[in-house]
Amino acid sequence: MTALVADTAMTSRRSIRRFLPTPVAAETIEAILDVAARAPSGTNMQPWMAHVLAGSAKDRLCAAVLAAFDAEETGHKQEVQYYPDEFFEPFLSRRRKVGWDLYGRLGIARGENAKMKAQHRRNFTFFDAPVGIVFTIDRRLATGSWLDYGMFLQNVMTAARARGLDTCAQAAWTHYHTAMRPALGLAESETVVCGMAIGHADPDAPENAMVTERTPAREFARFEGFGG
Repeated sequence: MTALVADTAMTSRRSIRRFLPTPVAAETIEAILDVAARAPSGTNMQPWMAHVLAGSAKDRLCAAVLAAFDAEETGHKQEVQYYPDEFFEPFLSRRRKVGWDLYGRLGIARGENAKMKAQHRRNFTFFDAPVGIVFTIDRRLATGSWLDYGMFLQNVMTAARARGLDTCAQAAWTHYHTAMRPALGLAESETVVCGMAIGHADPDAPENAMVTERTPAREFARFEGFGG
């Protein structure tokens, strides 16, 4: 039974892009983070740091980043590169499909750049979620700690689903770390890993009905030595 509960939490996780204003208690987020922190990490280093924001604190961060976004300021660059300089197959096709599937549900056609920009802008309101988290890591740590961080973030999203909450992990925030730094009072040693919206999904939002495809294990895994 435990395995089925875990499977349900994992398979029902989706990237939600419109949330209800229903509040989420700080105690609930703390419990999620406590559970998530059971993620494995090399020599138990636990490289994660979280800035949990709601209310006016979240509004201040959003305002700072939206101002930079709307001003179309130049020079915004991720401290750590998330995507390759050039996409190639099969990753290019997967990326294009999810983008056009989302825009299709929102009624945004190819070439409607203003509407695409407006949708991208919504990242910086945490898609109206009541809680936003900015995750950071000490810039002096190495690749292994970033791998550990991924397991921690997956735990956060799974623990949220187990409590009936929804999430969206957002790499978009990393482009605006210079605007985020004073708003959050980040230490110079902190690098932004991602943002995450947490709350209750708006059931009437068309973008929330999108379910992305996954490649089955038989296509990406080799099985050897079974039954012989």
